[in-house]
Order: sequence, then C-alpha cells, then structure tokens
Amino acid sequence: MKIAIQGQIGSFHDVASHRYFEDEDIELICCETFEDVFAEMKKDSNVVALVAIENTIAGSLLHNYELLRDSGMQVVGEHKLRISHSIMCLPEDDWDSITEVNSHPVALMQCRDFLSRHKNFKVVETDDTAGSAKAISEGALKGHAAICSKFAAPLYGMKVLEEEIETNKHNFTRFLVLSDPWQAEELCTPSKSNKASLAFTLPHNEGSLSQVLSIFSFYKINLTKIQSLPIIGREWEYMFYIDVMYDDYTRYRQSIDAVRPLTKQLKILGEYKQGRSTL
Repeated sequence: MKIAIQGQIGSFHDVASHRYFEDEDIELICCETFEDVFAEMKKDSNVVALVAIENTIAGSLLHNYELLRDSGMQVVGEHKLRISHSIMCLPEDDWDSITEVNSHPVALMQCRDFLSRHKNFKVVETDDTAGSAKAISEGALKGHAAICSKFAAPLYGMKVLEEEIETNKHNFTRFLVLSDPWQAEELCTPSKSNKASLAFTLPHNEGSLSQVLSIFSFYKINLTKIQSLPIIGREWEYMFYIDVMYDDYTRYRQSIDAVRPLTKQLKILGEYKQGRSTL
C-alpha cells in the first residue's frame, strides 16, 4: 500500500502511518508540502494519504481543511498520536558543542520551555522535524541539533541528547486517513462507522447555525468539533467543518436528511470509525 505523507522518513507522519497501518506492508511517498500530498493522490488513485488535521496544543491546521474539501478525497479513518519531541545531534557532538537547533516552527513552539533554558542555542525554523535530522546528518553539520521524534535518530545516525523535551506532555496530533472515493469503501464501510466529518455553509438567517445544532441534538448526534473558515471572495461568509459521532448509523443519516435543507453546499467528507490513540 502506498501512503503519501508530508515530511521525511522518521517524521511523526511516518510514525502515525505505521501505527495506523500496523498490519499492512506500506510504502511511504514523502512530500515536502501538504499540497504535494494531495497531488500524489490525484496522480495515482491507489495512493492513500495520512494528513495532520489538528493538534491539542497548536490547534487546527486550517489550510488542510481547505485542501481536503477542494480535493474531493474522502476521509476513511483517523489516528491520534502522542507527540514527544527529542533533541539529537551528530555522534561526535554533545551539549557543550551545540550552537544551533533546527526544527519545524510548531515543534519549536511546543518545546519553548526547554529552549528558554538553553538561550545560547540559535533557533532556526525548517520545513520538517525529521528533515532537520536528515539535513544535519547528510551535511555533517557539527554543532547543529534537531528537534524531532526519537525514531528519527537511528535512521540518520544521530545521537539523542534528551527525550520528552516538549512543554506539555498531553500533546497529541490527530491525523486523517484519506483515499480516492472509488476505493473508500474498501478501507472503511460507512454502515459500520461511528464518526463523520462534514462541511457546509449557511444562509444569512438569524439562528441558522443553532437550528442545525438543534437537529443534531434531537437525533442524539454528538458534535465533537466545529471549525469555521472564511470563504475567500465572499465577505463575512463562512464554511463550517464539523465532526459528529453516533451509535446508530441510520439515525445519523436521518439527521443529515433533516439538516440538508437548512444548509448550502453540505458535503460529507467521510464516514469512518473513531481512531485510537497511541504513543
């Protein structure tokens, strides 16, 4: 199975992919950007993607919501991964020789307390956590350290100086598993699902959102997330992205039928099983 991810081997996307597809023989397609991930799926309909959508500390990855909706791809699963950062360097380096730390800006933000205790480190933002370790290793960059997953260390011949340097230990990222609609049912049977992701817009009527939420409540559909994004070119209009959970698939579908007349452009992004959390 081919899995497209943003980042390099050893990244958290890599770890989450192997956790989710633990019983599968997978081949990773490493991409520089999330746009590239969706491009790989467009290029080959057999490619499945695993894409970060929200973090318990940094919040939602808003651009990825737009990429998902515009792509026409379908959500077939999710996985929640505990994010634990480590600092690593070349084997010959140590604490007293480190002058610069490289990592993705979100990872750096999540380790701000650690970095505040090492004010002598020059902090440099990069495009990827594991990619920072790879660049240091391949360039033999003495005095440089990377902040990334500990799993990247053996892959790039790096030495871990300290593990779990993140400020908040309750740090999880939720990843969505995406596929081309034609093979979605092979990966997840909608009738056996208990969670769905939806996107819709609303008319400019008083109480339009509360009416939608009231219908979900009536059908005993649990709203687990709501996210609004402005619609470019249409001032003060918003696209709503919501996640709902349910015990009865038929009742959930009835709620969708009841909500649809109250919305504009209602789109079911995917129906799938709630994901588990792993370390």
